[in-house]
Amino acid sequence: MQTGENEQALRKIMDFTRYLGILVLILHFYFGCYCAFTQLHLTYPIIDRVLGNIYKLPIFKSTLRAKSVAILFLIASLIGSKGKKDEKIRSRTAIVYLVLGLSLYYTSGIFFSLRLSNLTIGIIYMAVTSIGFLLFISGVSLLFRILNVKLHGDIFNKENETFPQEERKLENEYSVNLPAEYYLKGKKRNSWINIINPFRSLLVLGSPGAGKSYFVIRHIITQHIKKGFSMLIYDFKFDDLSVIAYNALLKYVANYKVKPSIWFIDFDNIKHRCNPLDPGSMEDITDAMESARTFMLGLNREWIKKQGDFFVESPINFVTALIWFLKKYQGGKYCTLPHAIELAQVDYKYLFALLKSEPEIEVLINPFISAWQNEAYDQLEGQVASAKISMARLVSPALYYVLSGNDFNLDLNNPEDPKIICMGNNPMKQQVYGAVLSLYISRTIKLVNQKNKLKSNLVFDEFPTIYFNNMDSLIATARSNKVATTLAVQDYSQLKKDYGREQAEVIMNIVGNIISGQVTGDTAKQLSERFGKIMQERQSITINSQDTSVSKSTQLDFAVPSSKISTLSSGEFVGLVADNPDERIDLKVFHNTIVNDHQALKAEEDNYKKTPEIRKTDSDMLMANYLSIKNDIQNIILQELAPTDKVEE
Repeated sequence: MQTGENEQALRKIMDFTRYLGILVLILHFYFGCYCAFTQLHLTYPIIDRVLGNIYKLPIFKSTLRAKSVAILFLIASLIGSKGKKDEKIRSRTAIVYLVLGLSLYYTSGIFFSLRLSNLTIGIIYMAVTSIGFLLFISGVSLLFRILNVKLHGDIFNKENETFPQEERKLENEYSVNLPAEYYLKGKKRNSWINIINPFRSLLVLGSPGAGKSYFVIRHIITQHIKKGFSMLIYDFKFDDLSVIAYNALLKYVANYKVKPSIWFIDFDNIKHRCNPLDPGSMEDITDAMESARTFMLGLNREWIKKQGDFFVESPINFVTALIWFLKKYQGGKYCTLPHAIELAQVDYKYLFALLKSEPEIEVLINPFISAWQNEAYDQLEGQVASAKISMARLVSPALYYVLSGNDFNLDLNNPEDPKIICMGNNPMKQQVYGAVLSLYISRTIKLVNQKNKLKSNLVFDEFPTIYFNNMDSLIATARSNKVATTLAVQDYSQLKKDYGREQAEVIMNIVGNIISGQVTGDTAKQLSERFGKIMQERQSITINSQDTSVSKSTQLDFAVPSSKISTLSSGEFVGLVADNPDERIDLKVFHNTIVNDHQALKAEEDNYKKTPEIRKTDSDMLMANYLSIKNDIQNIILQELAPTDKVEE
């Protein structure tokens, strides 16, 4: 027990032991250098008779034994000492003192062989032995004062924040498996990122250059095509991902029961044409309303946060009426987005008279007709003009050409006709192209999320550049229909800016699998909290004038702090994976570096075949199609209104 009395008693014992060692050494000097003491007149008969009995003790039979006993008493006294710890003391200095002291202490006997007087030899011997004894004391004291606690070896706390990760490769018919490396207590180990249930969706985060596409998305595409998935790929920088998908399909086409086809939507270099408003895929007016909402919110991203406002819902209802009218007119012969855009430009008195002929949209257009008949032109323009102005951005012969044809349908996971559809955007024209692609994607998801279809994966690179309403519902419901969703996002703030706080939070929280490269701010904080805490060791040291105390403890702290997520290198990822009831993964959280065989990938890319040239178009062909659509709308007006004098109404 560390009470004051015990410490005082221990100190007295140590002092007594030290004095005993010094006494043994002094007696050794007296017995070994007796002639010198005699010449100095320091011997007395009475003392000699007393010391004569002590001299008979075994420890004084030899010089080596007497010196060794003195040293042992000294070491025993120093073992229990508590010298003031000093982190500046180096073990090398203490060892030099020890070696030099012992050398002088035990080799001083050679001076007895010198041809000098007994007095001189005795003085030299005692002086050298004493110096060696003192040096040895200093060396041992320094050893006990060395601070062995290394508080500065890991200044960034890297080793303390390492934790065990999944080192098994867990593979099934749906999984994506990414090889990786991680550190555990300073040692590099191999691991795997096992996305065994991609149907619970995957969110890939990372700032530009973090390696989302190169380290993660490309492997998702190739591995799922290898396993026979149908696929929709939103390729923001066309054709980066489309080339990978095309060559993967060429390589693994034999893995499909029914040979799939691959289709490309590219507005800059036209390959295929597809009508997102195909009348055969729209069953009722709610489909038209969903398409109109997706399209208009894609064109006007600021409307996303204002849904429900009068001047937001009115244009959406207006476009819904246009689409549904074209769907019902002559069996949907003219039901395309370009025809809807041109129909919106028709003069109000002709347009409303035409739309009134369709009973199902009467409720939608009544507010517009009422405003027109009551000559509330300002209100009418506010309701309709915003739609017309927005849609006018798409007036392009190339867009009209792609949107008005129908080389394929969007039913990509049909067991009898599987497809891989690649939709390309252009960063320079993303606002216009993004709205159209959003419409394509909305219609595709409507067809894909059905029972008894093939397994499929919807891959969205730079997801915030498009708008899809109710993405959270897709993630929640598509799992049972074997539809996987892969969303690539740079940052939570980007998602929040383009989708609004509520939808962004739902998307962030509903995904089951997360792989994140370098992100900062709120995104890093959210991820750090989501990954949880681990038990970490803590050390602290207190140094005062009398004593040094070192304490060790353990406490729960974040496994991957937000500061570490903010400083990840390219190719370094953190995240967690979801498991299945029959395939449990205990170590779900990871912090590792994905291993890519860069040379093999470079060689593979060099041998890639370019995406095929499907058709050749020229300006004359595009303009002819453009004018044809305009003529179609004029003919509808003439045929439906002129003969019955509905114009006058």
